Amino acid sequence: MVRITEDLLRQRAEHNNRELFSLEEISLHQQEIEKLEYIDKLCRNLKILYLQNNLIPKIENVSKLKKLEYLNLALNNIERIENLEGCEELQKLDLTANFIGELSSIEILKHNIHLKELFLVGNPCTEFEGYRQFVVATLHQLKWLDSKEIERSEKIQALQNYRQLEKQIRDQEQVYLLKRAREKEEALKKIQEKQEKEKQIKPKPGFDGRWPDPLEDKENHQQKETEKEYQEWKIDKDDEEDRAFWEEPTPYTPESRLEAHRHLEEKRRVKENIRGQKVKEKPPRTLITAEGKVLNMNEPKLHFFLKDDEENNQFILDLAVYRHLDSSLIDVDVQPTYLRVMVKDKTFQLVLPAEVKPDSSSAKRSQTTGHLVIRMPKVQDIIMANRKTPTLVKPSDSNKLQTNIKKERVEKLEVDPSKYSFPDVANIIQEKERIGQGPINLQQQKVIDTENSYVDFEDNQDVPPLI
Repeated sequence: MVRITEDLLRQRAEHNNRELFSLEEISLHQQEIEKLEYIDKLCRNLKILYLQNNLIPKIENVSKLKKLEYLNLALNNIERIENLEGCEELQKLDLTANFIGELSSIEILKHNIHLKELFLVGNPCTEFEGYRQFVVATLHQLKWLDSKEIERSEKIQALQNYRQLEKQIRDQEQVYLLKRAREKEEALKKIQEKQEKEKQIKPKPGFDGRWPDPLEDKENHQQKETEKEYQEWKIDKDDEEDRAFWEEPTPYTPESRLEAHRHLEEKRRVKENIRGQKVKEKPPRTLITAEGKVLNMNEPKLHFFLKDDEENNQFILDLAVYRHLDSSLIDVDVQPTYLRVMVKDKTFQLVLPAEVKPDSSSAKRSQTTGHLVIRMPKVQDIIMANRKTPTLVKPSDSNKLQTNIKKERVEKLEVDPSKYSFPDVANIIQEKERIGQGPINLQQQKVIDTENSYVDFEDNQDVPPLI
């Protein structure tokens, strides 16, 4: 039996940060609830309440929900409409597939003046003759009944025949209530017979007249085999009983529905017990053998890389821990010869190639990858062949060194000009000084042969040369 508690309500109110005082909607469907309680005290501001597919036999402890607008109680064991007068804002009520046979109990819904929709499909009262007309005439505020809109003409006709309908419904109710009384008596007798059978079936003592000792049974192999055969026989018998239970014709009543639920719950419990017996507890992991040998282990199945950093004389372990894993779930233990990391109670253990210093070791998480990086300095120092020791330089010598470096940088190779001859490119064309004689001619002048020139040619310097 599941009861409505504060923990259950807070668990189902995760969408509201588990707060109940401001909760406006909650779903408690398929929780196997057998009683309505505490809702009106803990969730005063509820507007929508889902309670379908449970085992609730009675409407109670909801009258203080003044703001409740929608109440869903479909697929329960409710036989009567009651205790809804205080739900002043109730607009929609779903009672589909219940066991409501007292149709006259809907008169209590007259106080819910805002009620617009009512669902009674699947209840015994819907089989009564004149059911719809009676409901329409009794609840004037309704707009929809069983997903069908109520027309004005239908309402007028129902009101005209109300007296006749009321008497007809009352007579059918009496017949149904007598039938229900007989069903309750038969269900009670069936439960008593079942209890008597269970009392008669008791375990019998052994052949020596005393109860068998479980310790002796464990030591006796033959007894174990008989117990195993008995368990197999019992399972087969249970299967036969289960098949007979479901094949037996029974009327659809609140008692039969509750009995089916109890049967399923018992079968589920038996299966869990059998599964618990089959599942053996795993033996604890052996981290260090009896001889003192440390074993390598990777239970969390993480990728890792161990690097031997000879320059800094240390080991570096890169353990690929889950990126979004909280660091509080990681525990690192560095020993001189091995390393142990606990990741969510799973062991990662690695034997180191050389002895390290646990006190000088460090562990950090990478901010980019989330990997765990553990640095472990070695105990023995390694002599490096090409390692240069830095020399101290005095302040007075530092200036000399700087000047020498500058001089070295200024020095360049010079070529002896006597050994090599280069053409003088700078003075290939001789420029004449010209002042006020027009633009300077940069092109090479033609060489004039004086021998072949005319005799009467006069070289006038004032005349510009022909181009």
